[in-house]
Amino acid sequence: MFPKYDVIVVGAGHAGCEAAVAAANMGSKVMLATMNMQTIAQMSCNPAMGGVAKGQIVREIDAMGGYSGIVTDHTMMQFRMLNLSKGPAMWSPRAQSDRRLFARKWRIMLESHPNVDFWQEMVTGIIVKDGRAVGVHTGMGVEIESESVILTNGTFLNGLIHIGDKQFGGGRAGERASTGITAQLEGLGFETGRMKTGTPPRVDGRSLDWSAMELQPGDENPSKFSYTDTPKLEKQAPCHITYTSKEVHDILKTGFDRSPLFNGQIRGQGPRYCPSIEDKIDRFSQRDRHQLFVEPEGWDTCEIYVNGFSSSLPEEVQYKAMRKIRGFENAKMFRPGYAIEYDFFQPTQLRASLETRLVKNLFFAGQINGTTGYEEAASQGLMAGINAHLAVKEEDAFTLKRSEAYIGVLIDDLITKGTEEPYRMFTSRAEYRILLRQDNSDIRLTPLADKLGIRGSAKRMEKVEEKKMATKAIDKFFRKTSISPDLVNGYMVEKGSAPLKQSMKLHSILTRPHVHVNELRAVVPELETFLSQYPKAFIETAEVTMKYEGYIRKEQEMVEKMNRLEAVRLQESTDYHSLVSLSAEAREKLTKIKPGTIGQASRISGVSPSDISVLLVHMGR
Repeated sequence: MFPKYDVIVVGAGHAGCEAAVAAANMGSKVMLATMNMQTIAQMSCNPAMGGVAKGQIVREIDAMGGYSGIVTDHTMMQFRMLNLSKGPAMWSPRAQSDRRLFARKWRIMLESHPNVDFWQEMVTGIIVKDGRAVGVHTGMGVEIESESVILTNGTFLNGLIHIGDKQFGGGRAGERASTGITAQLEGLGFETGRMKTGTPPRVDGRSLDWSAMELQPGDENPSKFSYTDTPKLEKQAPCHITYTSKEVHDILKTGFDRSPLFNGQIRGQGPRYCPSIEDKIDRFSQRDRHQLFVEPEGWDTCEIYVNGFSSSLPEEVQYKAMRKIRGFENAKMFRPGYAIEYDFFQPTQLRASLETRLVKNLFFAGQINGTTGYEEAASQGLMAGINAHLAVKEEDAFTLKRSEAYIGVLIDDLITKGTEEPYRMFTSRAEYRILLRQDNSDIRLTPLADKLGIRGSAKRMEKVEEKKMATKAIDKFFRKTSISPDLVNGYMVEKGSAPLKQSMKLHSILTRPHVHVNELRAVVPELETFLSQYPKAFIETAEVTMKYEGYIRKEQEMVEKMNRLEAVRLQESTDYHSLVSLSAEAREKLTKIKPGTIGQASRISGVSPSDISVLLVHMGR
C-alpha cells in the first residue's frame, strides 16, 4: 500500500512541520502522519510567533531553510521589535498572526512539496528491529516502513484536560489524546514523566469595551522574520492591554478548592515562566493586579485571546472573574481556559542530533522533550529532520554549538541538564548573546545550510554575500569619513554628548552612547547619500557590528577558549565508574548523560572543575 519512506514524522505541529520540510529539502522522501489533517500547524495557544529569544530562534530557523519565518511573514497582523531600549543582544522580533491563515499557509507549503506525503491516523507504536526504528504502526493496524522515525507528539501523548474538577482525555480542546507510544517506549527502557501546560479563555471581541483598555499598536515601520523576499506588512491590527484587580483575584480564589493545580489532580509540572492566573495569585500574593494582553485571533474573526489569563479553574469562576476586568464587564466567553497534562521523555536520553540513545534512527522533537513554545518546538523539528536525513544516508550528524545559535543553546541545555519543568528559551540562557543577535542569523547559519545542501540555500547565500559586502563597505565609509564639528555639534548636545572640538571620523562618533546611525543620517547629508543604496537590515547589522566591536571581540575570544574543550571528544563507551579520582556525583552524572565532549561534560550540574581536570588527564591532555 505504501512505499518505504526515508523519514516518517509523527505529529504535524510546529516541530513536525519543520521536521518534514527539513528532511524533504535535503532530498528525503517523507511521510507526515497526523490524527487530523485540518489541524496541521495549529497555533494551540497564543496566535503569535517570536518574542524574547524566541524571535531569534525563528530567524535562525529561517536562515537554515525552515519555513516558520516565511509563514509568519505571510500571515502576521502586527509586528513589534521588543527590548529596543536595551542593547542589541536583547532585541527580539515578535509578530501577531492570523491563526487560521497561519495553519493554511503551512499546509499549502507542505502540500506543494514533492517529497512530502501525508497519512491521517493515530500512530500507536514504532516498529523496532535490531535496535533500530524501521517504521510505524497505526490504530487501524496499518504498518508503514521507513529508514527513520521522528516523534513530535506535542501534548497528545496520554493527554488529559482539566477544567475545575472535570477531567477528560484529549491532546487539545476538541481532539482526542494519542495512546500506545508511551507504553511501548517505557518497555524499551525510556524514562518518562508528566508535564502540564494551559491556555486562557477565548472571548467575543464584540462584547469588549476597547476604549477602557490601553492601545498597543505595532511598530511604525514593521520589519519581518524571513531573510527571503516575503511581503512587507502594510496594515496592522492593534492589540490592547488591561489588568486584573484585587476583586478579580478574590473571585478567582473562591474556586481554588476546586482547582486541579491545588487539589492534587495535576501531577505534571507546569511552566515556571508562563504560569496560570491562579498560580500567579498564589505565588505573587503581594500583587494586586496582573497585566493582560488582549490579542486578536485573526482578521476576519471576533475571537480574542486573553494572554495572561491562562486558567484551569471551573468555567463559571473564570467567567465571573473575567467580567470584573476593566473592559470585560460585558464579555461573552467562547470557551473556558483549561490545563492539559501529557507525557514527555527526559531529553538527557538523546544525543546532540536529537536521536535517542536507546533506539537508532529514532528522533524526538518538541514538547515530547520537555520544552514549551512553538519556536522551541520548530527549531528542534528542523534539527531532527536534518539529522534523520543524514542518518539515513549514513553521514555524520549535524549539530550547532552554543556559540553558533540559540538552537545550539536549547539543545545543549536539554541533553546536558534535562528538565523538570517545561523549558523556555531566554536571552539569559545564552552566554554569547552579542554574537547570537536576531539581525545576523543569516550570516551565522545560512553558510552551514548551504554546506548541507538544503534546497534553496544557494539563492540565500547570494543575499548573505551581498549583506556581508555591504556591511564591510559601510564600516569602511565610517572609518574613512571625517565630519566637522559645526555639522554634528547641535546633535551631540541634544544627545547629552560632549561637542566635537575638531573633525572626527564617523566611526568614532558612532561609538558614543546614545548616538545612532539613523539620527546621524538626518544631520550629515553625505552619510544619507551613501546609505540610501543599502537596505535597512544591512545598515542595522553594520551599525551593531561597529558600535559593539569591542564586546564582540571579547565574546569571540571566549568562544575560542571554549571550543578547545568542545574539540576534545568523549566516547559513549567510557567507563566513568572506573575513574576513581572523579567525585561520586560526577561518575553518576557522566554515566547517565554520556557527554559527547569535555565542553559538554563541564556544563553538567554536579561535575566540578577538578572532575574535568581528571578527565583531561585520563585522555592524555
